Amino acid sequence: MFKKILVPVDLTHIDLGAQMINQAKEIGGKSAEIILTHVVYDIPAYAAVEISGELLGKTHKWAKAELEKLAKDNKVSGPVDLRHGSPGTAILEAATEHGADLIIIGSHKPGVADYFLGSTASRVVRHAQCPVLVLR
Repeated sequence: MFKKILVPVDLTHIDLGAQMINQAKEIGGKSAEIILTHVVYDIPAYAAVEISGELLGKTHKWAKAELEKLAKDNKVSGPVDLRHGSPGTAILEAATEHGADLIIIGSHKPGVADYFLGSTASRVVRHAQCPVLVLR
């Protein structure tokens, strides 16, 4: 049923990423393409002045390598997609660009700040043009 499944991964929670990949494999079967994505927050201009370009480059290189390692370790043959910006917006853009027909996203237990600001998962659920499965 689902041919392209987008799995946004928070690299600080690799174990949840692996769970989402396993769920994508179960739902999509062998014929589904699984696309892993990670979003690196943009650094505000006032803070970017204090951070070297070399450090930013190393951070992006590390994130790409970790995403590729996660794909390899979990036998995901689809593309990996490293993005920059606001996670909710970037995930929705990735889903549109890749033509995803399902997004599997992880969520943490909501705190008080999430009720006022909204979590990434809740933003994706509210605005996605395709079904979204949220794993905890």
